[in-house]
Amino acid sequence: MKKLLILLPIVAIMAACSSNKDPYEKRASEDRERREAQVSKSIDQAPKWMAELPISSSAVYANGTAVSGDFSMADNKAKMFAFGKICVAAGGKISQQGRIFMQDQGEATFETSELAIKSMCPSVDVTGVEVKEIKRIAEGSRYRTYVLVALPTGDANALQKRKDQLNLQNRAATRSDQVFREMDATDRKPQ
Repeated sequence: MKKLLILLPIVAIMAACSSNKDPYEKRASEDRERREAQVSKSIDQAPKWMAELPISSSAVYANGTAVSGDFSMADNKAKMFAFGKICVAAGGKISQQGRIFMQDQGEATFETSELAIKSMCPSVDVTGVEVKEIKRIAEGSRYRTYVLVALPTGDANALQKRKDQLNLQNRAATRSDQVFREMDATDRKPQ
């Protein structure tokens, strides 16, 4: 019994000491836990098509995601990433430069990264790309947008078909003018 009475105050002192953590360490730990919860939430709430794109014989699919403090900016960035993937999937090239610096120090890793994308696809016609689905979630005080886009192929791409028809009409009109001018020129020549 005496041993129990001696041990009880020692255990109480140890418990009190362990609960008096450094307030800054506690703040950092809470911040880290909050960031981990946000990442976990964005993964848990991501649509299925972020991990597994739909497969189709009449369309090419791509996805994108982005986060921003501005609702529209999150949407625009996610679409830009998805449209860039569509361009590349269709055989085009996107001008992209990235820089990453990482440093490990003890248990911490510090990273600085930069990505610059010029979202133009001059080598491939991506007329008819459609936003198929869009999902938005709150991520702390920021907006996260997930977007799925599709580029219909062949007869499924109504906009591309219309564009091709207009091009054919324009070429036919230009060629017919040339043919008639040539015929008129031949008719005027003395025989």
